[in-house]
Amino acid sequence: MTPLESNAAPEFTQAVAQATADVYARVRSVVPEVEWPVHAPYVDAIQKLKKTRGAVVLAHNYQTPEIFHGVADLSGDSLALAQQAAETDASIIVMCGVHFMAETAKILSPEKTVLIPDLEAGCSLASSITGADVRLLRERYPGVPVVTYVNTSADVKAESDICCTSSNAVEVVESLGVDRVIFLPDEYLGKYVSGKTDVEVILWQGHCEVHERFTAGDLRDYRASYPGIQIYAHPECPPDVLTEADYVGSTSGL
Repeated sequence: MTPLESNAAPEFTQAVAQATADVYARVRSVVPEVEWPVHAPYVDAIQKLKKTRGAVVLAHNYQTPEIFHGVADLSGDSLALAQQAAETDASIIVMCGVHFMAETAKILSPEKTVLIPDLEAGCSLASSITGADVRLLRERYPGVPVVTYVNTSADVKAESDICCTSSNAVEVVESLGVDRVIFLPDEYLGKYVSGKTDVEVILWQGHCEVHERFTAGDLRDYRASYPGIQIYAHPECPPDVLTEADYVGSTSGL
């Protein structure tokens, strides 16, 4: 029985230090040495537990180093993780990400057990809209197709006509062959799409609370402090940030 199975807090021992030495070598530039004795026992215990349970651990690109490098078997952006979950032979999927990512993995792998370590792991963007909101939009704009970003709940996806990622949003919108669409829920991604197509894009005012914090002024300050740097931005950032950036792309593209 592993410490995690017995609910006992795992301890940092010489054996644990040796078992996790390769992992720490990969993360030592971002995880202070004084913190590793806290993380290492859990890294070791999780590695052992997932083998006994036949589980595979998926971690989003935004995860912390000790999870991303220490316990994850597969990593990627939200859609890539769901696709990898569908392709793996493991019967148990542990999704180290927010709630909608676990939902998407379950949609693509209905026969598998999908676990999320923290039920409170939410997303401000996904929480900005509900299935009821989508139904009201359909009443307001009858006949207009709904294009929904994959960073949404299963409830919202079920009310939509088609889903897209940040990397194929423009392509998906244009594939419908219509003059206008409802694009949900990210306002900034929708504006980015609108600037890349002649299709009229009806927007919803949903935002990622992290991406919307960046400003064009921040980028100019970085350029002043680090002459010659390249700045990459995700299309969930405000439009003036995208204008100031050198490259705009999806998580995997970045």
